[in-house]
Amino acid sequence: MHPHDEAQARAQQQAAILMQALPHMLRYDDAIVVVKYGGHAMGDDKVARDFARDMVLLEQSGVNPVVVHGGGPQIGAMLGKLGIKSAFSDGLRITDRATMEIVEMVLAGSINKQIVGFINAEGGRAIGLCGKDGNMVIASKVPRMSNGLDLGFVGEPAKVDTTVLDQVLGRELIPVLAPVAQGEDGETYNVNADTFAGAISGALKAKRLVLLTDVPGVLDRDKNLIKQLCVDEIHALIADGTITGGMIPKVETCIYALEQGVEGVVILDGKMPHAVLIELLTDHGAGTLITR
Repeated sequence: MHPHDEAQARAQQQAAILMQALPHMLRYDDAIVVVKYGGHAMGDDKVARDFARDMVLLEQSGVNPVVVHGGGPQIGAMLGKLGIKSAFSDGLRITDRATMEIVEMVLAGSINKQIVGFINAEGGRAIGLCGKDGNMVIASKVPRMSNGLDLGFVGEPAKVDTTVLDQVLGRELIPVLAPVAQGEDGETYNVNADTFAGAISGALKAKRLVLLTDVPGVLDRDKNLIKQLCVDEIHALIADGTITGGMIPKVETCIYALEQGVEGVVILDGKMPHAVLIELLTDHGAGTLITR
């Protein structure tokens, strides 16, 4: 192919991409998109940089991204380093006071500022906060499990106050939130990052909540991606055993967020490069979109 023809073909291809993206960009103009970033996608530097670039591009194209992150593997590694034993029950960490201190240190400290640093390195202006800042999230202690087990300092969001986020959004700042919150009792609680993101997106009446996970989305029995679901279909898929294990609490978070007023929730593979951009700005999307 002649270099001139090649350049023209490239230009046509870029035009096609832009034509596809522009209507979506207009749809999300000034909209709030909450992205829950966690799992093993966080451990990989290249993926972390791609993610940071996506957040900066969204902000520059008129979207208001809010990042909520987890950090289970990093907490586990730090507890191991410090020789603090930590037990799990049904995938939930039993959190005593010594463990909670490390959880807060890792989540609101090192991980939070690492993500802030990645976003800033890509030309954004990120601001790292946790549920305690401005009383953003007040947590209540998770009740004892059905087997009578007490999880310790594990909380769920009881109240959300968006004052701080209202001040930050729309000012070219990208909030990065650690799921640590204070209780009415003055204690510090570890909140599941999905649940935290669900509560934040509901309180902000976000257009989208995007949950980045380690799977492509909700899969059918033949392991094919289901592109779109409504709440009733989810209940049916749980009942017939198609949705099982760790995906059940994820879709329950989705339903909770929709009930709070979020327009749509997406479950997406966080290891796929630029997954958030592909989901929001292309016709075909990338994961499972769940709506009311």
